[in-house]
Amino acid sequence: MRKPPPPKPKASPYITPEGQKHLSSELSHLWKVKRPQVTQAVAEAAAMGDRSENADYIYGKKQLRQIDSRIRFLSRRLSEIVVVDRPPADASSIFFGARVELQDSEGNVFNYRIVGPDESDAGTGCISIDSPMAKALLRKSEGDEIEVSRPNGTSLFVVLSVAYR
Repeated sequence: MRKPPPPKPKASPYITPEGQKHLSSELSHLWKVKRPQVTQAVAEAAAMGDRSENADYIYGKKQLRQIDSRIRFLSRRLSEIVVVDRPPADASSIFFGARVELQDSEGNVFNYRIVGPDESDAGTGCISIDSPMAKALLRKSEGDEIEVSRPNGTSLFVVLSVAYR
């Protein structure tokens, strides 16, 4: 008999005002636009008769379950998040919301913004406050060196600049 996997660590509750706005607009769109459309499509498919072999009905019900699941998640998440809408008292150190410029040992420069787990996007340089990189950066200042454990080994970085905008 297999042991169940350990529970996932709880995500940080912090979010930027832009992230909160995005989650709220997604919830509103799902609740006011998408769900009524799918409900109408399911009702039309159900009116056609035999539901056991009606692909539109079966797919519509599956889609409705996915929408309802996402609505529950967003409602719960929006009730527990903490919006961080101002920079910290010490703007020279790295905290939530900071835009950080780093240089690795090979001279490559990286730009990151530390955001909440709900709005992280590696493609735009937004990293979650729960990520190993962000955890290594917290409370550091310009000129500090950090060591980050990565899948391909340990990397050294130097903090070039810290900004909040």
